[in-house]
Amino acid sequence: MSARPIVVVGDTLLDVDVEGEAERLCPDAPVPVVVGGREHRRPGGAGLAAVLAAQAGAEVVLVTALGDDPQSRSLLGLLSGRVEVVRLPTAGTTCVKTRIRARGQTLLRIDTGDGRAATVAEGDRTRRVAGLLRDAGAVLVSDYGLGVAQVLGGVLREVSAPLVWDPHPRGPAPPPGCSLVTPSEAEARLLGGRPYVSPDQAARHLVCSLRVRAVAVTLGARGAVLARREGRSARVPPPFRSTGRDVCGAGDRFAGAATLALSEGATVEEAVLSGVGEATRFVEGGGAAALRLRASPLADRARTALEVAEVVRATGGRLIATGGCFDLLHAGHVSLLRRARALGDALVVCVNSDESVRRLKGPGRPMVGEQDRIEVLRALECVDAVAVFEEDTPTAMIERLRPSVWVKGGDYAAADLPEAEAVRGAGGKVVVLPQVSGRSTTNLIAAARAAM
Repeated sequence: MSARPIVVVGDTLLDVDVEGEAERLCPDAPVPVVVGGREHRRPGGAGLAAVLAAQAGAEVVLVTALGDDPQSRSLLGLLSGRVEVVRLPTAGTTCVKTRIRARGQTLLRIDTGDGRAATVAEGDRTRRVAGLLRDAGAVLVSDYGLGVAQVLGGVLREVSAPLVWDPHPRGPAPPPGCSLVTPSEAEARLLGGRPYVSPDQAARHLVCSLRVRAVAVTLGARGAVLARREGRSARVPPPFRSTGRDVCGAGDRFAGAATLALSEGATVEEAVLSGVGEATRFVEGGGAAALRLRASPLADRARTALEVAEVVRATGGRLIATGGCFDLLHAGHVSLLRRARALGDALVVCVNSDESVRRLKGPGRPMVGEQDRIEVLRALECVDAVAVFEEDTPTAMIERLRPSVWVKGGDYAAADLPEAEAVRGAGGKVVVLPQVSGRSTTNLIAAARAAM
């Protein structure tokens, strides 16, 4: 796992699925009557690509244009705690795509909203975006033709990290030298600028005309075709034949998986192979319609950890918990907490008390007292509550919280953790996330003492 975050740049939409039953036709028109509709909301476009990458374990920053209308506020609630959001100004109302569905079949889609990214003046905001892009492990541009890629064209041309560009016919062309461009077959037809013959020929033509390193034309259930600046084109088949019918979001999953693979040092061939495999599994699992996200019901940040656990369970959510000393909070801690929060609907951090830290780490620790450690953790957007435990392990706290997932950072085997049995006994599972290399409290203390 890359120590640096994935930065997703692009247009975020609000996707709404209205699921009901259709058993009769309307008496005044030959159209189905959908009854008992249940509404499910999720981020679309760049927002969906960012959330899916975060669920795969990446630390993700989303740079997108959001306004202050109810739809944008709904999106922020769905994104909160899962990815870090850097907001750009917008003109108009948030674009909403509403699908009316029955028994897994989309019957109608209604598109509303006219929002577009507004021009960004030079200043602190553009400097922050430039800094994020400079420090990224990889960058994904998820262009839906609503202006974000266009207004940030200048800073995107300066990206030195692997750059994946998921294009839109109404958006700007990717910069020369881009690592990978990922149009669908329909987009490749429009982008090619000449009569379409085959996906192989379209991919080869786009590599030359766009002056990029590689183009992967995605072919749905048939996988993808990859063309590189040097070398022949090649077909990348899916790992199995998917029976899923809803392909909504498959392109976002493909692009995100390829970006994550490139950030970890994969070749472009390996990245496309990963993208095809993850997109196939995504469709087989029900596609975007199967993604159930809840805007956090935890607006009151003063809730106790047990209250948070109760609220999440009562609303059918997924409680994530993790634990540790968190003495001298550093970038490795923050990365772990962000990735942990992206796995569910709320994150509770269990913190060793001062006495517990002294027993584990020896005299002189902690460097920071428990009340200060609690306040710093509570200030993080990805943390919903903090609980202190006095014992050497958080087993008793786990038994009270009953988390769906217990997250640990490091190279542990889940079965070796002393709290693993308590997690399983509470009906949860253990997930071990890799730590950011070179970041540790011990190293920070040693460096501080050496500088004295």
